[in-house]
Amino acid sequence: MMSAVMPKPAVPIRPAHLSKPRASVAERELRAAAILAIVREIPRGRVTTYGSVAARAGLPRQARLVGKVLSGLPQGSGVPWHRVVAAGGRIAFPAGSSSRDRQLTRLRTERVDVAHGRIDLARFGWGAPMGDLDQWLWSRGE
Repeated sequence: MMSAVMPKPAVPIRPAHLSKPRASVAERELRAAAILAIVREIPRGRVTTYGSVAARAGLPRQARLVGKVLSGLPQGSGVPWHRVVAAGGRIAFPAGSSSRDRQLTRLRTERVDVAHGRIDLARFGWGAPMGDLDQWLWSRGE
């Protein structure tokens, strides 16, 4: 007896528990507004991480969304995007890129020390919300 061969679906099927409904335009705008409001609060001479911004904006575990929102800012927006860094105080932009150079220049203008592409979050970090794993991990050696 021959078994029937089932054709492969044209589009891969994702299990229901992995599929998320796409946020509406209004919800995406609310998320972006929450992120930008937090970034505007970061004081001169201080930095925080993408993950910390997301957590403060009520969007835990959405650090990449913070990066996406900041990357879409128009030039001259006035939002201090340069005060947001990657986990552990790392500058996220690749070495030699104009964006990295611009961020380093702006941070140094605000007297933030950058050594080997990193910023000491214990010294220059903007008070992390409770439960900020980045700050806890990188402050353990003190």
